[in-house]
Amino acid sequence: MRTIIIAGLAGALLLARGRAEGLSLVESSPAGAWRSFVAALICLPALLGIRVFSWVTFGTPEGGMSRTLIAELIAYTIAWVGFALLSLPIIQGWGREASWPRFIATWNWTNIVQYALMLVLTVPAAIGLPPMVTQALTLCAIGYAFWLEWFVARHALGVSGGKAAALVGLDLALGLFLAGMIRTLSGG
Repeated sequence: MRTIIIAGLAGALLLARGRAEGLSLVESSPAGAWRSFVAALICLPALLGIRVFSWVTFGTPEGGMSRTLIAELIAYTIAWVGFALLSLPIIQGWGREASWPRFIATWNWTNIVQYALMLVLTVPAAIGLPPMVTQALTLCAIGYAFWLEWFVARHALGVSGGKAAALVGLDLALGLFLAGMIRTLSGG
């Protein structure tokens, strides 16, 4: 498993720099897609760190930290599995189902890059940089994350930019839905 993780991370880092050859390092089999979900476990400490920095900076959630943390963990699990399941019929409709395992594996591994970036960007707000600076950095990071997701979808599936953008939109819609769910479950 260690070799698979190293290869997945190496592939993700190449893709994060706009180098499509990173796809060759990621397992493209159905079993490889399943194994790539270990990325969710690798990202979990980053999610927790992001939430802790947020609570330090903006205060604890209305519903309490325990209730909010449980809601966050439920949504986190749904996000990882839900996107994979929701994307499959869309990709099948495009006639690209044979590329779906490579796409999901690559998507999962590049999530590590995105979580690491978001974790790093929580530090400026926590140390008191002006809100305008932290907001600008966050906006740049979100734009980069959208680009990376689009780049992965386009190259892993071999689809047009518009179809890749549709998958990014699906991920965004799922994320917004889950943010609302977190707010409801946490009592906020």
